[in-house]
Amino acid sequence: MGKRTDLAVEAREIWQESAGKTTKLPGVRARSWSGQGLTLTKVEVLDHRGERALQKPVGSYVTLEWKKDLIRDPSGFTRAAVCLGKELGRMLPKTGSVLVAGLGNGNVTPDAVGPRAMDHLVVTRHLGRSFPQLRSVSAIAPGVLGTTGLESAEVVRGIVERSAPCCVVVVDALASREPGRVCATVQLTDTGITPGSGVGNHRMAFDRESLGVPVVAVGVPTVVEAATLLQDAIEENVGKHGNIKTNCDRSMIVTPRDIDARVNTLARLLGYGISLALHRGLTVSDISCFVG
Repeated sequence: MGKRTDLAVEAREIWQESAGKTTKLPGVRARSWSGQGLTLTKVEVLDHRGERALQKPVGSYVTLEWKKDLIRDPSGFTRAAVCLGKELGRMLPKTGSVLVAGLGNGNVTPDAVGPRAMDHLVVTRHLGRSFPQLRSVSAIAPGVLGTTGLESAEVVRGIVERSAPCCVVVVDALASREPGRVCATVQLTDTGITPGSGVGNHRMAFDRESLGVPVVAVGVPTVVEAATLLQDAIEENVGKHGNIKTNCDRSMIVTPRDIDARVNTLARLLGYGISLALHRGLTVSDISCFVG
């Protein structure tokens, strides 16, 4: 039974558990650092060996982690938003218009973080040259195939062809292997994303090949697969070679009981962080004035 995760940092941990902590992972480079209540880990998949080991495309994956209550405190929220903006800004082109797409189903709370984040984004494309100090930013929540009949990537690709942004930022919910990372982690990657992959519902990918422009993905884990939780519990208490068997349905997904409140806070954090990355001169207080 494989352990499902969308996080590169966890894919690396799973590989190390199977191969041994001291075994060098070929084709992958990683480092971690901490500050102001946040832990950051950068995993770089360098070549096909790293791709095969982690099942992740070549590229950079930056993970921000915090204790679950940090962003509920105003000062902690500000630190997390500024850090997110700084790290995301490193992955984005310095100039040019940007399209931000909030992926997911707004009617399903664990999947709603993408659409809700758009409510906290400073959108400026319609302002033209009225505010030259602000970058041209547009936003869209394309919905999901089951409610629109259209692949989200098809909708966004049409907008890209019409508006010609230099880059697309996609925001989506992810699946984690570790419950402690649920709603307490943000992953940034310059490789794009395949919506629904974390829960086994693969859709058309968002990447440079499908959209024709660079794609940076911002993801937050909001669920854990029940089978992964069970497997970890068995290994921790019985050992990896225990004889306990389970028929746990892999479609069963676990999410926190206060997911509504957490998703609302995370959506605000993502909207603010992306806005800070795109509009370099703004502060958290400035963004509050724009979006409330």
